[in-house]
Amino acid sequence: MIEVVASMARGPVFLAGEVMECLITFTNPISHLSTSASSEMLAWASAQIHCQFHASESRVVLPAQGTKQDVQAESDTVLIPSRGEGGQCMLDTPPKILFCDLRLDPGESRTYSYSEVVPNDGPPSFRGQSVKYVYKLTIGCQRVSSPIKLLRVPFRVLVLHGMPEPPFPQDEEVAPSNPFLEEEEGGRRDDRPLERALDMLTITSRRCPHLFNITNMRGKVAKFCIFKTVYRLGEDIIGTFDFSEGDIPCIQYSVSLQSEEEIQQGYQRRPGQSISVTGHGRHLESCLHTASTHFSLPVPLNVTPGFSTDIVTLRWRLHFEFVTSREPMESHNVLQNQPEVTVWTGAEHVDVDTFSWDLPIKVLPTNPALTSYVSQPSLHCLTGVPVYSTICR
Repeated sequence: MIEVVASMARGPVFLAGEVMECLITFTNPISHLSTSASSEMLAWASAQIHCQFHASESRVVLPAQGTKQDVQAESDTVLIPSRGEGGQCMLDTPPKILFCDLRLDPGESRTYSYSEVVPNDGPPSFRGQSVKYVYKLTIGCQRVSSPIKLLRVPFRVLVLHGMPEPPFPQDEEVAPSNPFLEEEEGGRRDDRPLERALDMLTITSRRCPHLFNITNMRGKVAKFCIFKTVYRLGEDIIGTFDFSEGDIPCIQYSVSLQSEEEIQQGYQRRPGQSISVTGHGRHLESCLHTASTHFSLPVPLNVTPGFSTDIVTLRWRLHFEFVTSREPMESHNVLQNQPEVTVWTGAEHVDVDTFSWDLPIKVLPTNPALTSYVSQPSLHCLTGVPVYSTICR
């Protein structure tokens, strides 16, 4: 048997347009159960990236596709990366051959490096209520006179819209060279897409206070201030309330971070289909007789930033809910040097009104290295490096 191990040293999260690198090791292990060991021969091995699309049949209508048979039989040498998986393969990269005719003696191993640019024209990784986009690196290998075996390595893709295309590369032979910068430029060539993306994400650090007057049919409730409306994954959303200028007493409020998953009209199963709303955090506070207060909601690192495709659109919002009193609420003041003990009790019955408000916000990606810590699926780990393995018999 042959053991195949794949590891991503930098983690399983990448920006679209970034170079993904993976080390793939093929080993002919020596088992303590076997009495004799022999050399193993691998005919070939290749690797490629593909994105699988899954849709809920009860909510999404997909265009009819022609019947396509899986031409890869057990004895064929044609690699189809999505063979045996549900859904549709919406994009894939050309396969890269790692080797041909590899012989491994007992206990011998060989390591190959695979690198590929994550496609720019695909959607981000997303697991919603109606659709899913899943990226995988599929490694296929075949022993002589044996069926093909596949090792699928899942990874996450973040897409930053509006990132400028890289400049047209010059021919190295005619391009002007600088002996002092040649080594540095060569080492940073693959990091340029990431650097450009991080430069664009600096817009989320700009603060410009936005003020809103919260009112209902009876009058003004509070003044709300939020410092910005564009956030990166992992940032904290901070807002403040000022109830001192309100005419209507506010008893309680809540703020929820929510994502809206909307199927495009042409793909909806039913006309006027409702939007799927998912909550990602909530702040609840009682604020009666409170002059001012604030809230803080973190944007989780494992969620998907807003995006739009031909089938689905994902948006983000802050959902506010307020509970107000219909009658004025008397406030109790503590007198200085009050000798007797005073007991205050809450009202047994209060007539209230409730209303809600939605504030759209934008959620953008962040540095992939930060999200790698929360995006690692169930796998083997060696010194903190994600490791995937399979056995070819």
